[in-house]
Amino acid sequence: MAKRPLSAIDKRMRVLKPIVFLAGLYPLLRLVFLGFTNGLTANPVQFITYSTGTWCLVILCVTLAVTPLRRLTGANWLIRVRRMIGLFAFFYALLHFVTYIWFDQFFNVPAMLHDIWRRPFILVGFLAFVLLLVLALTSPKAAVRKLGRNWQIVHRAIYVAAGLALLHFWWMKAGKNDLFEPKIYIGVVAVLLAFRVVWWAVEAGKKRTV
Repeated sequence: MAKRPLSAIDKRMRVLKPIVFLAGLYPLLRLVFLGFTNGLTANPVQFITYSTGTWCLVILCVTLAVTPLRRLTGANWLIRVRRMIGLFAFFYALLHFVTYIWFDQFFNVPAMLHDIWRRPFILVGFLAFVLLLVLALTSPKAAVRKLGRNWQIVHRAIYVAAGLALLHFWWMKAGKNDLFEPKIYIGVVAVLLAFRVVWWAVEAGKKRTV
């Protein structure tokens, strides 16, 4: 049987997906490079924890930016890399979580509970991680088929996860009286969500006039 010729979008994906994948690996490769060149500062655990958490937030913003970019540019092919980008956000959240419970707390549950009591922003970050875990587990095509219409409802939890991640970051930085970075991320997410609110309002108005 003759193979079906690749469409223009399929050809584009063959080039784009490896680029997105390598871009997603960049933060990890950077940490590995810094580790081999003694560039992880005097407190490597703190550096890795901060770096992985920040990159998770950055990639979450990129994931949320896919839909506005698609609507503004008409580049529907962007949807085909959104799942990969979202999984990289979870990957760095996982590294962030593992770094904390392993290298920071050494799996000491009483110490972790005391730390959560002393610094509640850790609990908020854990809740964001749990939501990202749910989104990652339901991202495969088999899960999409099984959930059906409910899949979109489940994956709207990304907005809650992003909000919790922002609160986690804000709360952590507030303790150091350094809110410059959190304000930037909040502004970016607010703009991305504003696009969605406007589109939802426009679509709702169209439905009422039909």
